Amino acid sequence: MRRGRRIAVDVGDARIGVASCDPDGVLATPVETVPGRDVPAAHRRLRSIVAEYEPLEVVVGLPRSLKGTEGPAAAKVRVFAQELAKGIAPVPVRLVDERMSTVTAAQGLRASGVNSRKGRSVVDQAAAVVILQNALEIERVSGKAPGENVQVVM
Repeated sequence: MRRGRRIAVDVGDARIGVASCDPDGVLATPVETVPGRDVPAAHRRLRSIVAEYEPLEVVVGLPRSLKGTEGPAAAKVRVFAQELAKGIAPVPVRLVDERMSTVTAAQGLRASGVNSRKGRSVVDQAAAVVILQNALEIERVSGKAPGENVQVVM
């Protein structure tokens, strides 16, 4: 397992959940929810989070269907990740499968007693935590960086 903090991003149309982990990659915790409708402002905020946390890498959840196929949402996330990679280079950006992360996060919040109205503001952060925990587990088990690297195209 590589040592270093990671940032995870759960990209949605309205909100972008952000999570981080400790330098040993043991525990992922929520950071914040970034408004997602103003994409340039969202990228600016994400760049400042990356500058503040100085991560080893940023993992972005790639939404796939249960069958593993990619649709319009995945295409949007790929474009978003490409722009993010340009803005934070040389910090690498990796796309990781995020199937069921939002569902898992919402179930966890409900189980802990967070009501649905308040939960909307934190479900994106919780989904980012789930994405990051899964990415860390993949790396722990395989010994390799999770997902696929986003190539920076200028």
